[in-house]
Amino acid sequence: MNGKKWVVIQSLRLVDFRCFEALNLEIPREIAVFLGENAQGKTSLLEAICVLVRLQSPRTHRIGQLQRFQRDGFGVAGECWEQSRRVQRAGGELELQVEGERVESQGDYLSSGGLLVWMGNEDLELVRGPGEVRRRFLDFVAGQIDPGYRRHLVRYRRALKSRNLLLKDRQPDEEQVLAYTRLLVEHGEEIQRSRQELLRDLALPVAHAQERVGGAGDLGGLSYDGSGFGRLAEAFEEVAIKERAQGRTLIGPHRDDFILTLDGRSAADFGSEGQQRTMALALKLGQGRLLEKKRNAPPVYLIDDVFGELDPSRRNALMDYLPASSQKLITTTSLSWMDGEAPPLFKVAGGAVIAE
Repeated sequence: MNGKKWVVIQSLRLVDFRCFEALNLEIPREIAVFLGENAQGKTSLLEAICVLVRLQSPRTHRIGQLQRFQRDGFGVAGECWEQSRRVQRAGGELELQVEGERVESQGDYLSSGGLLVWMGNEDLELVRGPGEVRRRFLDFVAGQIDPGYRRHLVRYRRALKSRNLLLKDRQPDEEQVLAYTRLLVEHGEEIQRSRQELLRDLALPVAHAQERVGGAGDLGGLSYDGSGFGRLAEAFEEVAIKERAQGRTLIGPHRDDFILTLDGRSAADFGSEGQQRTMALALKLGQGRLLEKKRNAPPVYLIDDVFGELDPSRRNALMDYLPASSQKLITTTSLSWMDGEAPPLFKVAGGAVIAE
């Protein structure tokens, strides 16, 4: 491991989370496979880990949707990177603990945690879906690299919400609008600078992963399409009349995107499904390599049922490319794709997990 500490999620405990009434699970150090039919709780296990480590779900924006039906809260806890961590939701509020001590700030909780890469079939939307999907990807990666990024993002979103409320008024208070515009410029410039830098840093690891998983031949590219990037203040002045007419903020990081290309052409428009899927995988694999380089620690890979959609060559290439130094937690409905000696296996059915 070149002297690096093997960072792992050692255990997971759930109460009233999704379909799980209660769960206490010890997790293998290197790799584990969770086998089960659809809608039995496999994805929810990985989702719970994402909530425990990063305080967000890859499946929903609404944290309240994570609790069991007719329950008013949930609990997620576990041993992660040799720390006990707990996330509890009750009364609409999150309570966070590390080593039994309450943590008041989500930023402080995240800064002491670990790194994650989430991989799932929905990643295909990174290539052919709306810009919101790609913005969420950038935010998830950037927030793990730079804790300050999240602070700027939270403050930008608050100012954006308040500014949009003002703009809905037929005669908005222009002084207040201007005050929120200044906040959007201040924090928006930092967000866009970080996003551009992130895409620049991702270019090489993504290209390398694409070549390894998909084979040589397709030259992929990433380019940042920042709304008003580099001139936010001037751009707000230019769209002022349109914003008053439409009652909403028309430029800024909340409208950013990035463009994926194959051999110089739009991957969404001209790539085959196999090429698009390979590019989506490459984005996530490149993310993992970049996180390890920037933070000097390997991330944990949460891999949700992706192997059934890949041909054998891509499956094998993906498994070979995953870093040996990272913990891999994999869900699947079938073991037919697996070659060689089977890793530790858990069967998931009806909200129960049984070690084989």
